[in-house]
Amino acid sequence: MPATIIEENKTPFNRVEVDPINLDIVENAMLNARWEMDTVLFRTAMSPGIREQHDEFPMIANRDGKMVVGQFGSFIWGFLEGYNGTIEEDDIFLTTDPYSCNGAVSHANDWLLLKPIYKDHRIIAWAAMFGHMTDIGGKVPGSLPTDARQIYEEGITVPPTKIYKKGVLQEEILQLILHNCRLPHWNLSDFNAIVAAIRTAEKRCIEIAERFGDDEYFSALDELLERNKRAMRTLIQNTVPEEKQYFEDYICDDGMGMGPYRIKCAMWREGEKVHFDFDGTDPQSIGSINFLLNEEMFKMFCGVYMIMVFDPQIMFNDGFYDLMEVNIPQGTLLKPRKPAALSCRTHALGRIFDVLGGLLGQGNPDFLCAAGFSDSPHFMYSGYDKNGEWYQLYSIGFGGVPGKPFGDGPDGHSLWPSFTNVPNEFLESYFPLRIDVYETLPDSGGAGVHRGGNALRVGYRFLEPGEISIHDDRWLTYPWGVNGGLPGLRSQKIMHRVDGSTELLPSKCDRIKVDAGDLLFFDTWGGGGWGDPLKRETDKVLFDVDAGLVTVEGAKNNYGVVIKQSGDEYSVDEAATEKLRAKMADARPEVKLFDVGFENIDELKARCLEETGLEPPVQPEFQKWVRIEQTDVQIKKAS
Repeated sequence: MPATIIEENKTPFNRVEVDPINLDIVENAMLNARWEMDTVLFRTAMSPGIREQHDEFPMIANRDGKMVVGQFGSFIWGFLEGYNGTIEEDDIFLTTDPYSCNGAVSHANDWLLLKPIYKDHRIIAWAAMFGHMTDIGGKVPGSLPTDARQIYEEGITVPPTKIYKKGVLQEEILQLILHNCRLPHWNLSDFNAIVAAIRTAEKRCIEIAERFGDDEYFSALDELLERNKRAMRTLIQNTVPEEKQYFEDYICDDGMGMGPYRIKCAMWREGEKVHFDFDGTDPQSIGSINFLLNEEMFKMFCGVYMIMVFDPQIMFNDGFYDLMEVNIPQGTLLKPRKPAALSCRTHALGRIFDVLGGLLGQGNPDFLCAAGFSDSPHFMYSGYDKNGEWYQLYSIGFGGVPGKPFGDGPDGHSLWPSFTNVPNEFLESYFPLRIDVYETLPDSGGAGVHRGGNALRVGYRFLEPGEISIHDDRWLTYPWGVNGGLPGLRSQKIMHRVDGSTELLPSKCDRIKVDAGDLLFFDTWGGGGWGDPLKRETDKVLFDVDAGLVTVEGAKNNYGVVIKQSGDEYSVDEAATEKLRAKMADARPEVKLFDVGFENIDELKARCLEETGLEPPVQPEFQKWVRIEQTDVQIKKAS
């Protein structure tokens, strides 16, 4: 049964014509309110994940729950579908359970708070925000176990709950939730910060409505949504072909020795609508790499990707959702059945953007972007310091942004909007570690006319005994290049022990013991290259070499550019370069639209041990493992 909205004032809103100047004022006022939400949060939250890295997503929606301004698309639809109670003035709702809100959040660490905005006793808008909590309990610090088989191992989950009832905090409920977290003071601070942010949005929306009148405010929000729909309709018709396009990519492994897992999607246009069909995606995993992908969230992913690639001037909101149809089969990696574990869903989430890039660019190769979002690697470090105090770090790593039609990919950067790194000074001040190395890795970005961004290497020197967890991917498969561009370098994690030994760590692991003096090199992946590297301007290659982004050997082997060195000075040998490029062009095979770095999965696995030193994953026994572990089907039927 859907939620019941209580409004004392049942006077309907009237759609009126909005003056274009007023519409621009409302648009910018709403955008300012959205950014003010962030400012309030960053200045009052305590966890570095939110305060420093900005792992949070704000939104202001119209009364129907469609996002007008924000960052991550509307959460309201999933919440309203999962909540069957009443919605009243001054209520604030909390949910952290993906399965109870139709994937409005995709793992339990994300605490989603929503508030209906009432004016004169009727709803005029919604404010919502979710932020990633550093810890919510569960079997490992950080609550993101790589070996979880069910969501119940990942920490406390909260179904849609009225945490403020008519303006009154339900303190016993909140204390019960906090009691299950390792860092309750951080969670409480972040919770209060999110509440303050959405109350700020409420105040601003009421001020705008008071200035222009309820009917004009209501109509302006609708017009902003409709304007987005008109722009996206044109964008879809001009960029999406009617003929089906297919693309697939892989999650390297599940942290339990099985993989890779295929994500497959088809895309085509019928009239003004674009269709996406994930039929052929592998069944859900026994491990925690499943991603409960809400269809509305996928539309948001697709819309923001198209806008950023084709026309960044379009204001992003939920207005275009009616122009997309999405099919995600139940029981797959992207639509797992409860109680499938979800804590490592980041790898599939990131890979969705690579898949989108592969689909949307096929019909328009000039707009095709290489792979490079690929993942959002996590690093966690916890234990007791010399004073007996508990410390716990959750941090997001960055990789190489892919080469794109209009330029190189940034080095060691995040593709998440507005994300930043945790400053090294902050880490060294609040945690028992030292950052010995912080640099990009030369030659790790795929070569191309436009170079893929280089990978990032962070050297963590541990100053106290403790445990670490690592979440990463792209250690087996490559971030692919496009239009002749080469793939980027894969990720790796290397531990140099204080006793002089060295070990290569898996990309997904928990409970790795570290001693004071141990050094971890946390290397991410490089972005794929765009375009034929033999056509890159030699001056740009020279600049890259001089800046330490490309080595002299990399310039020669990947770009065909011969660099001469005299002391600290570099120059291009133009004659030798012309001769070498001609020789390389004659010797190479036909330029590929996509260069994934391997011919097939079996061939890639065969090279795995030699190239990485890690055992290749084995093919998942989907039906046997998944049915026995994740459903009530009898073992006899499963076998």
